Amino acid sequence: MTQYAIAVDKKRCIGCWSCSVACKLENNLPDQVWWNTIITDGGGAMNTPVGTYGNCSLTYTPFHCMHCSRPACMGACPTGATAKDSKTGIVTIDTEKCIGCQSCIEACPYNGVRTFVEQDPVPALDWPVGSVDAPEHKKTTVEKCWMCYHRVSKGDVPACVEGCPARARIFGDVDDPNSEISQLIAKRGDTVLLEEAGTGPNVYYLS
Repeated sequence: MTQYAIAVDKKRCIGCWSCSVACKLENNLPDQVWWNTIITDGGGAMNTPVGTYGNCSLTYTPFHCMHCSRPACMGACPTGATAKDSKTGIVTIDTEKCIGCQSCIEACPYNGVRTFVEQDPVPALDWPVGSVDAPEHKKTTVEKCWMCYHRVSKGDVPACVEGCPARARIFGDVDDPNSEISQLIAKRGDTVLLEEAGTGPNVYYLS
């Protein structure tokens, strides 16, 4: 089997948001929609440290769909719009099947990784950007990171990985013990977010 995943080296991540911008441009995301964000220790605002003056610390946690091995969103979807690709392990949304019920949003333990497009999508720029294979954005549907399935299926890496100037993101098959990502996880150790939820997330944060 293949299970594509992303590992984030938090020692290298500088919180520049290049991964977020690369994702937005590649996938032609609507205005105000981000599939990839950066969480900081001190709260929801950008670049907010934790601690008090003179004793602060700041770490960055890139945050997007975890492409879980046991996705709660898929079980909650009544139409089969959310599915796990058997060849790649990537969790996708078929907007032709999505009825906008938002059951997947309620079921997902990772608050904020899915976006409900309530109104007609407004382009971030005055013209389309990114890949011609970027997903179509539709009113009253749910969307999220799809790990750049259109690129991965052609042998490329996700745009967020390619666009990281600090080389803090590693993409590969975690079911292959010889892959770079598997070897780094084995060597460095890792953490995943909300492991207790039991969904088997496939975004790893290297120690």
